Amino acid sequence: MTATADPERFAALLRSLKERSGLSYEALAQRTGSSRSTLHRYCSGSYVPPDYGSVHRFAAVCGASPNELRQLHRLWAVADMSRMGDEGEGDKSDGGGREGERPPDTPMSGRGPEAAPRQTPGPGQTPAPEQVQGTAQESGPEADEAGPAPTAVAGTTPPGHMTAPGPWRRALLILGVCFLLLVAGGTWLTLTTRQQASAEDADDGRLLFSAACAEPVGMGQHDACVQEVQRLLAEAGADISVDSSFGPQTLRRVTAFQVLHGLDADGVVGTETKKALYDPKARIRSWSPKKVRQRVRQVFAEEPDHAVAIADCQSFLDPLHILPNTNGTRNWGVFQISDARLSKLGGTPRKALDPEWNIQAAYRLWKRAGDFNDWPYCERAYTRSPSSKKAVSTYTDTASNRLLHKSG
Repeated sequence: MTATADPERFAALLRSLKERSGLSYEALAQRTGSSRSTLHRYCSGSYVPPDYGSVHRFAAVCGASPNELRQLHRLWAVADMSRMGDEGEGDKSDGGGREGERPPDTPMSGRGPEAAPRQTPGPGQTPAPEQVQGTAQESGPEADEAGPAPTAVAGTTPPGHMTAPGPWRRALLILGVCFLLLVAGGTWLTLTTRQQASAEDADDGRLLFSAACAEPVGMGQHDACVQEVQRLLAEAGADISVDSSFGPQTLRRVTAFQVLHGLDADGVVGTETKKALYDPKARIRSWSPKKVRQRVRQVFAEEPDHAVAIADCQSFLDPLHILPNTNGTRNWGVFQISDARLSKLGGTPRKALDPEWNIQAAYRLWKRAGDFNDWPYCERAYTRSPSSKKAVSTYTDTASNRLLHKSG
């Protein structure tokens, strides 16, 4: 495989993820924090980013699966090695050219014929440049008899032209030193302030603001940063496994947390989400599956078992269940109401995660059509199940209990 093919395979996977998500470069730029032009360069293959973090955020926003994230990381690593190899060969060829062009008598490290004038002058010799400074007026016949003036070394002034610094030069020198001190002082103050802020974040025990978790936490990660996110979500009331693995379950809980707290619901734990997670007032609680089942039966009094089976098939009776689609849209809540249908019902993602609103909205859809064909996949599964509705309900309840405790 050629070096050119490595970045192209990497870019091709990025393009496929973008096309599948249905998101524009502008939308992706807003959600990832990278510029539109930068993302376009990634996808065109004209640039391989030196760090994987921006690539991971891009893929996570596009809804990449864990397998796709692993494949993307491998392709990025190969493409990055190819890029570094190309740069190394370019540097090597450039360096060889410069070395070959050096004149044979060019002085190196102060040695050679032209370095001799820097030695301590003996009787009758022309003093070195640094010795002439301030005594140029003493040059005369004795200096002429000493022989031809030495060739000036690069970066120095010939001895015959050295003059004593005047007052204006000293003033400029003082001003320059003062300016450098001011710049250095400002830089030091800025760095010190940032270091103190970082130290305060790290010292107060907030792991997500430490250097180890400086990057956004997202899909596919498996580390202590993910464990901290899961721990904070569990403390806020979420039903979640604390296993250090950022999988679909964690993605659903993070997205639900963001929706309920008015944050950008991108499923990535960035700075604002980290701050909200550490807020002691943060909460992400909802109804239990048992309460959801009871309420569905009450609202769908005409077909309670059928309605419970559909809801269980759609969300496992989880009010905070969120399912991303390949086109970038999502389904929300107990009856998994889609973005398009949610808009027609006058709802929002936040409303859709309210189990009461979600169940009532689903009932309106059922009442209008007189059937459950708004949920075609679960409806077909229900009609193909054993004829006993009780058996179907028992089966789905068992599946719900099993899947709700599945990690990842």
